[in-house]
Amino acid sequence: MHELSLAGGILRVVEDAAERERFTRVSLLRLEAGALSGVDVHALRFALESMVHDTCLQGARIEIDEPPGQAWCMKCALSVPIVSRTDACPHCGGYQLQPTGGTELRVTELLVHDDPVAPAT
Repeated sequence: MHELSLAGGILRVVEDAAERERFTRVSLLRLEAGALSGVDVHALRFALESMVHDTCLQGARIEIDEPPGQAWCMKCALSVPIVSRTDACPHCGGYQLQPTGGTELRVTELLVHDDPVAPAT
């Protein structure tokens, strides 16, 4: 379950941005996890939701877009849709495919707030 380490990396990216940009809270985190990225989106969501307590992501809505896989077929010289890296070209049946889309895992959007920190009571 490498999604736990991926979630830790995403959390670190957001917390680094919070420190650098001086925001205190995130209400929306949007990610892209492409179909060919090797990421189990449900496991990633579970891992993220398990790690956000007492961070700037606590209470944030987490949205994960899943762009479809695409590849360039060297034989057909066409961009073709694929579901897996082991798929054959849907036109020629060949396997000379170079993935061109759906391989990404990235933070695409943060909706942040710089609410003042509540005084300690």
